[in-house]
Amino acid sequence: MIKKLLLSGFCGLSALLSLAQTEMPLYSGPVPNAKPSDVKEVKRPDQVVSQVIQPTLTVYQPAKGQANGTAVIICPGGGYGVLVMKREGYDVAEAFNKMGVTAFVLKYRLPNEKTMIDPSVGPLQDAQQALKTVRQRAAEWGVDPKKIGIMGFSAGGHLAATAGTHFNQKVIDNPEAVSVRPDFMILVYPVISFTDQVGHSGSRKNLLGAAPKPEQVALYSNELQVTSSTPPAFITHASDDTVVPVKNSLLFYEALQQNKVLADLHIYTKGEHGYLKTPAFEEWFGRCRHWLIQTGLMESRP
Repeated sequence: MIKKLLLSGFCGLSALLSLAQTEMPLYSGPVPNAKPSDVKEVKRPDQVVSQVIQPTLTVYQPAKGQANGTAVIICPGGGYGVLVMKREGYDVAEAFNKMGVTAFVLKYRLPNEKTMIDPSVGPLQDAQQALKTVRQRAAEWGVDPKKIGIMGFSAGGHLAATAGTHFNQKVIDNPEAVSVRPDFMILVYPVISFTDQVGHSGSRKNLLGAAPKPEQVALYSNELQVTSSTPPAFITHASDDTVVPVKNSLLFYEALQQNKVLADLHIYTKGEHGYLKTPAFEEWFGRCRHWLIQTGLMESRP
């Protein structure tokens, strides 16, 4: 009898989890900017994926009655070559759910000349489509359409910053003119610049090719694209990061300050790239939570 009750409870829990975590195709029709190829997606046992050609959005909803209206679209990192879906995606979405935030993990396309007409614009198309989708379906998911942000780690941070600075760049089909401007950005050890002195060469090469034109480098160096319309940002980085120099975050913060855009910047002495050992997740994520409440982007609840 006890075994039967436990099994019943487990099945009930599984049903609840399947409702809370729903993966859906990002586009209801053909994927834009795509071309036929024999490329297949590769998924490792640790849930790192590569060669993404069919983008998806995985919806993580808080427990019933716990949603506070804030939503965040999460862009995992990986140098525009892979996506670290679990540690920089699913795990973070679950942490947001505990705060009452509805989270969406974006499995965006990775630039590839074999699968895209213009590889440089593919990830931005997916980020804009995700923002459009969440805003269009806000009521369905219990989301405030004025509290939809975007978050990114490393190269995913570059994509999030691109979404926050290039929202007037029309790269998707949007006849209803739904706003694709995120209401806030959360950037964790982000790639920001593509300049030789500061940028991450691997991310730049994967997105723009081996020999990008100077105007392309400038366009995707997001510290140069900040305006007074850029959404507020929470930024965190480690000063000992040898993969993506901390100057990426410093330059972006300075640009936000110059344009009078609200921003928080938290630099840690140690952490390297990835925050694998320090700072603890609870440390930097707790600061992020405080910033969301302080700026009115998230309701404070016990």
